[in-house]
This record gives sequence, C-alpha cells and structure tokens, in this order.
Amino acid sequence: MGSELPAPDADASTITRDEIFAGHEGGKLSVSITSPLDTKRALSIAYTPGVAEVSRAIAADPELARRYTWTNRLVAVVSDGSAVLGLGDIGPSASLPVMEGKSALFKNFAGLDSIPLVLSTKDPDEIVETLIRLRHSFGAVNLEDISAPRCFEIEKRVIEALDCPVMHDDQHGTAIVVLAALKAATKLLKKDRSALKIVISGCGAAGVACANILLADGIADVTVIDSKGIVHSGRDNLHDVKVDMAGRTNPDGRTGSLSDALVDADVFLGVSAGKVPEEALATMNSDAIIFALSNPDPEVHPDVARKYAAVVATGRSDFPNQINNVLAFPGVFRGALDAGARRITEEMKLAAADAIVEVLGDDLSAEMIVPSPLDPRVAPAVADAVARVAKQG
Repeated sequence: MGSELPAPDADASTITRDEIFAGHEGGKLSVSITSPLDTKRALSIAYTPGVAEVSRAIAADPELARRYTWTNRLVAVVSDGSAVLGLGDIGPSASLPVMEGKSALFKNFAGLDSIPLVLSTKDPDEIVETLIRLRHSFGAVNLEDISAPRCFEIEKRVIEALDCPVMHDDQHGTAIVVLAALKAATKLLKKDRSALKIVISGCGAAGVACANILLADGIADVTVIDSKGIVHSGRDNLHDVKVDMAGRTNPDGRTGSLSDALVDADVFLGVSAGKVPEEALATMNSDAIIFALSNPDPEVHPDVARKYAAVVATGRSDFPNQINNVLAFPGVFRGALDAGARRITEEMKLAAADAIVEVLGDDLSAEMIVPSPLDPRVAPAVADAVARVAKQG
C-alpha cells in the first residue's frame, strides 16, 4: 500500500515481570495542559478572572460546553471489574490498570482524551444512575469488562439514558473486528459470505454481539453454543438474551454439543474458554475458517487448526491474524465524536468493519486478514467511515 508500517517487535515474547511492573509504576496516565501558564496574563485567562466569562457564556448556552471544555473529546472508560480479561470478577481496584490501558489506547490511536472510572457496585440501577449524574463531565462512554448477562441490560439502559455515544467494547469492538476478518477471509478464499455455516462457541458479551453483527451482515446460518451445548428454543433455563438468540439463530433447529454443530460448518468462532476436540474440526467443510480468540489459551492451538482450516486467527499477538479490539474502538469513538453523533449505530459498526478490510488492500493473505494493531492507517480510516455514516443518518 506504500505506507510505512511499524517493524515487528521481536522482543515481545521475552518481556519480564519486572519490566511489566515498571511500566505500570505510578499508573499509565497523566493530565497535560493545552497552553502554558507561565505568566500572570496566561493565568488570568485560564483561571480567574477570565474563566468566569466562559462559565457565564456556557450557563446562557449549554451547547458552548462542546467548544470551550474538553467534554466533547473525552471518553469515560467505565467498569465494575466483574469480567476483566480472562481474570474474571477481580473488583474495581484490580481492574483499574486495564482501564488505564484502555484510556492510553484511546489517546495513542485516536487522539482522544479518556478517563477511567471504576465503580464499586454491580447494581445496574446504580451504574446507570452514576453515569447519568456524571453526564456533563464526558462526551462518550466506553463500557468495559462488565459480566454477562448484566452487560446487555446496562448498555441498553445507558444508551437510552444518555445523549452521547455509548458502546460496550467487549461486545461490539470484538464483533466489528471479527466481521472485518471474516470479510477478508472469504474474499481471499472466494467464498460467498451469505452462504456460510457459522458456529460460535460462547454466548456471553462477545458471542452475542458477534452473532448480531453477522446476522446484520446477511449471514443466515449462525449457531451459538454455550456451556450446555447448542442454544435452541427447546432448552430450559435460558435468560432473556439467550431466548432471543435461540429465536434468531440455528435455522435448522440443531441440538446437541459443539461437536454436533461443527459437522459441515464453514466457520468456527471461539469467544469462550472452552476447548474444541480435534476430531470435531475434522468434520468441518474444506477450506474452513477458524477464529480461536480465547486468551491466553485459544480454544484450539493454531498449529492444530491449520490442519483443517485455510485461514486461522487468534486473539494473541504472537500468532498471525490477531483479532484485536484496538483495530475498532478508537476509530469508532473518534468518528462518532467528530460527527457529533448521539448514538453508535449498527450501520456505523458495519462501516467500521469495511474500513478495516480496505486498509489491507493488496496485502491481504492467509497470514494477514486484518492489519496490525499498530498500523497507523487503521484508526483514521475507521473514524472517517463511521463519521461519514453518522452524518448521512
């Protein structure tokens, strides 16, 4: 494509524990000012008495806050610490390093200021009420690491309550990059995406969102698996989200286990901690596609997956084709804020997936179905695509 990409980091696999802790010493974030405060005149403009003029103007016209404060460019990264990475429910304090990291990614890849907010409650009412009360302090909300099924209700209610972009990245960031990777893989293999038979292992935040975006893309044959097997309408004890999934997926009414679902499947998408028997992979169709995204241990090791699949992806950085949310969320929020959007819509998510694929251009190969997470072209391309759709809507 002619753009200069970052060189591979050959030392990434040799990081020591001491290096990791040193990199987190004192946190990963700080606040910087946008103009110097080195004279009395500058101080009088930035603070008293000058700041009172700006405050009076905003009191008279609240819309001016978008121009004269940082809220229009500030993303709140919000978590209750209930589903952090693969660590589970570790609480708000232990989740803070992850939320700081997320904020650092927003700044590095999209130029957006961001502040982590970790809440010492798991009550959806309290979480929603907290964000309503804090609304004037930020311009968008990135929900993060909130356990399912609570995350679905919380996201829905926060979207309804706030007049700004809101997205649960564990759901939709994952789904956007998965769709981008699938579009690229089927383009490479010259497969008809709409005719694919797709099996998703995992019916939590990522699994449900991936199913939704694939259905929105026009793929009809999607089957979702949870810890008890295929999600279907005849099952007992399904919560509301799974009941909805059962009604919109599994068009052939299959029952049974993951192994039963994989017979003649074209695509396996793993977003759970479950393992896949190798003999089950052998029953998939030829030129299969396997995305084993569980971290740190994929549902199936890539070396095994390659025996049965033409394209293999994981969530790890030490194998080709890393499905990484950083390819999506910085650009999605940047585009939504650039356009002054009040919602992040399904159309915006589909546009983001297309933009990720387009960045690859002629570099598309079985070893590169998505760009590197460090590719500097990605976030601007995603932001432009999302903003374009937002302005059309």
